[in-house]
Amino acid sequence: MTRKDDVPGVESALYRRGLGPVAGVDEAGRGACAGPLVVAAVILGPKIPAALSGLDDSKKLSAARREALFDVIREKALSWSVVQIEPETIDVEGVHHHNIAGMRRAVAGLDARPGYVLTDGFAVEGFDAPSLAVVGGDAAVPSISAASVLAKVTRDRFMVDLDTRFPGYGLAGHKGYGTAAHQDALARLGPSPQHRMSYANVQRAAALAAARGRGEADERRGS
Repeated sequence: MTRKDDVPGVESALYRRGLGPVAGVDEAGRGACAGPLVVAAVILGPKIPAALSGLDDSKKLSAARREALFDVIREKALSWSVVQIEPETIDVEGVHHHNIAGMRRAVAGLDARPGYVLTDGFAVEGFDAPSLAVVGGDAAVPSISAASVLAKVTRDRFMVDLDTRFPGYGLAGHKGYGTAAHQDALARLGPSPQHRMSYANVQRAAALAAARGRGEADERRGS
């Protein structure tokens, strides 16, 4: 694993040593309790286009800047791939399992076979190429930053659409993360089909909704 202090230049160093093309991989939605996990892989090539000079960790960019970079990345990257894992799939084997599996799928979906894969934060095995985990890579390694942007914008757009299908939860605002407003909505409405039922807070909300439903049914029978 590469330490954060060693990050600058790691991608360009791989190219100089003839180990490219280099793919960066990152995900969005790992910590959410509703909506999909989205994983992206990007190959930018040895020369970063000037239009992508502002790349950074997607969470540090404004929504408008992410949207602008999203289109440029898809136009200028040598190859890119996005994978979406739905909540019911996450519930089967857990988010970490599907995060790793999604990274492998995203890299396998690239048009060009990478010579090296860089992941953000933790090591991942099973790529058809050597790989390296880079702490803080989403903020310092261009291909990982690009993957971070593709994953987040794809997921954010999906969550805005979900908000129209499942109103009342505020999904367009908090994007499925466990904010106080989201927890309040869960307590009032119970989980939607897009909530991750294996998560403890969602299970608690489901139990509360079921208990409330039984109480209301008892009241109707008694009236």
